[in-house]
Amino acid sequence: MDALFSLVRRYPVSAFFTLAFGLSWFCWTPYILSDHGLGLEPDIRIPEVLGTGQLVGVLPGAYLGPLGAAFLVTAITEGRSGLREWAHRLKHWRVGWRWFLAVLLVVPAVILVAPLALPKTWGHITMPSAVILLAYVPMLLMQLVTTAAAEEPGWRDFALPRMQDRFGPVLGTSLLGLLWGAWHLPLYLTEWGGPNPTWLDPVEFVIICVPLSLVMTWVFNRSGQSVPLIMLLHAGINSTYSLVWGEVYPTLDIARDPLHGQLIASAAAALILIVATRGRLGLRSERPVPVPV
Repeated sequence: MDALFSLVRRYPVSAFFTLAFGLSWFCWTPYILSDHGLGLEPDIRIPEVLGTGQLVGVLPGAYLGPLGAAFLVTAITEGRSGLREWAHRLKHWRVGWRWFLAVLLVVPAVILVAPLALPKTWGHITMPSAVILLAYVPMLLMQLVTTAAAEEPGWRDFALPRMQDRFGPVLGTSLLGLLWGAWHLPLYLTEWGGPNPTWLDPVEFVIICVPLSLVMTWVFNRSGQSVPLIMLLHAGINSTYSLVWGEVYPTLDIARDPLHGQLIASAAAALILIVATRGRLGLRSERPVPVPV
């Protein structure tokens, strides 16, 4: 055990990703093998909540992976002081009302405007119903305490500061984005990946995670490393695509076209931020300090 702990202390970021992937993928195995996935083990019953098995099948592995890995590696490598710093970013809500306004209003607006770059959307836009708009806040809260709370304490709270210190904001974030996207890949073997996904769908998803991560890094750095704000951003993106997007663009393929729209929106925003910040993405220190990976 001492040798294992010593290895974790020497390579904390590598240990984090190994645990995050291993724990999540292990927990997702029954879900993937069940009727909600490959159907290889029909005796495995995944309870459905709100008409889907995703909450029971995905969330335990999501929490145990990034969140659990971040807690364990921080405790082993930095002890109580490291856990306090990690928890401080999780509680850092005081970032100014403009940030929350931008996340709550600007981000959904950009997501809903981006598909206009696709010619087949022209003349086929509808206003979402009042029921959809009323359901947005409950959906946002659910996404906040489920997906965002499970992932962001690991990806952004633990991994991002270390990766951008080691590799710089753009390269470090790009590597994080690729790994973040790859972590989701086994879920494409389940209902999570939508009906009849092609091999291009997971590839495009992983690619999208890079510019999206670059935008999130800028928000993280500029807000004083506020993880709750990042969680709200993550939840807002998911809620807009899950609930509102299909109402605004009823003629598009709900399983695939959101990926194209998200790629357009996140790539354009990331490019603007990289140019405007000269690659710093809001990071204040001039010289990244290498740390073990």
